[in-house]
Amino acid sequence: MAVSDHLRTLRHATWLGWQMESNWTRPWLFLIYSIARPIAATLILVVMFLVVKQGVATDPLLFSYTYLGSAFFMFVAQVMMGATMVIMEDREHYQTLRQLYIAPISLRVYIIGRAMSKLVLTSMSVVISIGFGIVVLGLPLDLAAVDWPLFTAAMVLGIGCILAIGIALAGITFLTAKHSSGINEGIGGAFYLFCGTLFPITVLPAWGQAIGMAIPLTYWLELVRRSLYPGGGMESIGGLGQFSSPTLLLFLLVSSLAFLAASTLIFRFADRRARQAGKVDMTTSY
Repeated sequence: MAVSDHLRTLRHATWLGWQMESNWTRPWLFLIYSIARPIAATLILVVMFLVVKQGVATDPLLFSYTYLGSAFFMFVAQVMMGATMVIMEDREHYQTLRQLYIAPISLRVYIIGRAMSKLVLTSMSVVISIGFGIVVLGLPLDLAAVDWPLFTAAMVLGIGCILAIGIALAGITFLTAKHSSGINEGIGGAFYLFCGTLFPITVLPAWGQAIGMAIPLTYWLELVRRSLYPGGGMESIGGLGQFSSPTLLLFLLVSSLAFLAASTLIFRFADRRARQAGKVDMTTSY
């Protein structure tokens, strides 16, 4: 299949995903909702931090560590889950998966296109959350001092890794009934716990730290924080201070490629098994 065919599939799938996410409502109404949702989620974290530390000013570096981890983890929660929910929605709710199978398109490109709409919405949520943190909460972030090349490289590899994990989970969804959402949420929760999202991985037991070091999202979050606070002391918090940023970038690249290879194998196996077992058009009253 030509590259132009994949790009056309990606464009139309992204448009379809955007319309579904906005529920075909008016753009300004959806924009209000898109702004209110991340701010509401952010305020929950802020209240928790204030209860524990009695004020942002008492430990601004730790507040930045926690705040940024929570904000950027939205990519994991939304983009990864968005990719997996495509199978469930199209097979169970809209019952269009059988038509997609006989259409002259790549199913994986279609899933990535649907996830791209989630990526756009989540990017807006992260920008709004960080802007809210700077203006309202006093988040000490100097945009002029950000290491943008490192930030761009970390985001490209990190989002690619998140999409690869989402494709693998989408493949697993082929073989499961409505319980697949629990599996996906469980994996997302494990990433939230072991990847140093809200606290350094050094507070985990040794086996928990080993799990965190095996997940590329740990390196992604650390690199994002370091790029936003170059020389700001983030290295001393996360438990990865013995590694330089280029070394972490190499770890992220290698582990992301490993996850991509595993994702491809899992999706192909699940796709073949779903065809053989007649699960492509299965409905489970979801």
